[in-house]
Amino acid sequence: MLGKLCSIIGDCGVHIGPIEPVEAEADCMISDIKLFLADRKQLDDVLKALEAVKGIEIVEVLDDILEMHRRGAIEILSRFPIRSQTDLRILYTPGVAQVCKVIEDDPASAWDWTGICDRIAIVTNGTAILGLGDIGPVAGLPVMEGKAAIFAEFVGISGVPILIDTKDPDTFVDTVVQISSGFGAIQLEDVAAPACFEIEQKLINKLNIPVFHDDQHGTATIVLAALISALKKTGKKQQDCSIVMLGCGAAGIAISEMLLKFGFGDIVVYDSKGAVYRGRTDNMNPYKTKLAEITNKKNEKGALSEGFKGKDVFIGVSRPNMVSKDMVTSMAKDSIVLPLANPVGEISTEDAIAAGAAVAADGREINNALAYPAIFRGALDAKATSITLEMKIAAARKIAELAPEGELLPDILDRNVHRQIADAVAHVCINK
Repeated sequence: MLGKLCSIIGDCGVHIGPIEPVEAEADCMISDIKLFLADRKQLDDVLKALEAVKGIEIVEVLDDILEMHRRGAIEILSRFPIRSQTDLRILYTPGVAQVCKVIEDDPASAWDWTGICDRIAIVTNGTAILGLGDIGPVAGLPVMEGKAAIFAEFVGISGVPILIDTKDPDTFVDTVVQISSGFGAIQLEDVAAPACFEIEQKLINKLNIPVFHDDQHGTATIVLAALISALKKTGKKQQDCSIVMLGCGAAGIAISEMLLKFGFGDIVVYDSKGAVYRGRTDNMNPYKTKLAEITNKKNEKGALSEGFKGKDVFIGVSRPNMVSKDMVTSMAKDSIVLPLANPVGEISTEDAIAAGAAVAADGREINNALAYPAIFRGALDAKATSITLEMKIAAARKIAELAPEGELLPDILDRNVHRQIADAVAHVCINK
């Protein structure tokens, strides 16, 4: 029966993971079987096919993703166990009053006598949650908790999710300013463009702690790191590289600005209306207009397919399946293709390689979780008041340097990698 069951699952195009016997009886075997599914429909197809077979009974269906997030992905724990009345009196009253008085006399000492040195606020209004869009702050909370878990696991930072239920930039900014004194830095997360640009700049102007919009700068940093490695593999030089970019939101604009400042050649950015160029008025905003002034030197206005011709690099931060194999084939020799749309790229890496790309990697491989935790850790370690371009470039260079031979990026699960990136960021800040 187990063999028949596996054949049925395989016929549904589903990958089978570990199979663990749970209970054996005289006339049956009960097993846990892990399946890797593309979507809910595929699960329904498997269940329907199995239920039609006599002798197979489905006892229970559990979703590992939902179960991992049951009761949330994070919790707040005490760093010190409370085992006695003495412990309680030292940690809380009356002992804690001594600490309060020290901070009252010297507010800057809060960095030493509280968790501010290891604590950031992860702030969202839920307007641009992953590839899901504007689903609201509460629906986006699992993402914020996931970010907090990453901070805790990789760099020892306590990330506190803060949900702000407003689309008004000024209300958002005022709220963050009011709660900021309890944090060493602010991470803006999943805030839609163009409001995210205004919010970030206003917070930078008002606060004396780092403010960092991960969807912009974390993504730009990891893309730069991947490109540094890709250039080594292809023998290309950044100043000679022309880039076609699909996507002109928060990530696309930040990536373009960072790559140009790093020394890459021209970038032509496309959005849903075509190329962004000087003089364009349709579907523009002040941020796209500013971008048009520093990109697209030849003021190209053609279709996306035309924009690929002769380009050395493609970067996608838009929507799935927007790029064809013919577009990649029309690029320069030894092209670099980075389709980063989530959850499905603009083109599959397999198709990109088949179409002639020398290097292709998608959003699963180029994950900004390899950048932002260490950038924050380095900024906190250096008591930085802001996160500068130099700090982000230092992170990108170190990430590329740590990549194993033949790989674009190092292992994201290696805690020592994150520590080395953080040290590189802090070194730049301390020695500026």
